[in-house]
Amino acid sequence: MSNNPVYLTQEGYNKLREELDHLVNVRRREISEQIAEAKAEGDLRENAGYDEAKNAQAFVEGRIRELEVKIRNAQIIDDSSSPANLVALGRKIVVQELGTSDEESYVIVGSTEADPRNGRISNESPIGKAMIGKRKGASVTVSTPGGDIDFKILRVE
Repeated sequence: MSNNPVYLTQEGYNKLREELDHLVNVRRREISEQIAEAKAEGDLRENAGYDEAKNAQAFVEGRIRELEVKIRNAQIIDDSSSPANLVALGRKIVVQELGTSDEESYVIVGSTEADPRNGRISNESPIGKAMIGKRKGASVTVSTPGGDIDFKILRVE
């Protein structure tokens, strides 16, 4: 993994720390016990429980390394350093697709915390990229695989 900054809200950072703590202090021990139990059964060549535990161990160790890198490179989003009407990381925006009356709201977050179904879009997504740095009232064209979409920024919170 690279040493690129990982933009996180404080909440997202705390969740990563909690997950890392759980994996290191709980899952590692559980998997170690599973491996020991499987070894106690004897022949490891045809022991599905042993294979499953070793696969789980590999996954958990990989995830631990991934989380450690993200935490080490974390940059906590501080939206207080930019003007209140400017779209920035950590800000909630309310937009309207031009030609419709529907309003949509999004929180701009780093890619680690992105969850579009819950209104959390990455600053690296087409909408996030197009919106960052724009102000309330601006019209923004977003290039998507399905074509360009025009939005108006109604509010920045």
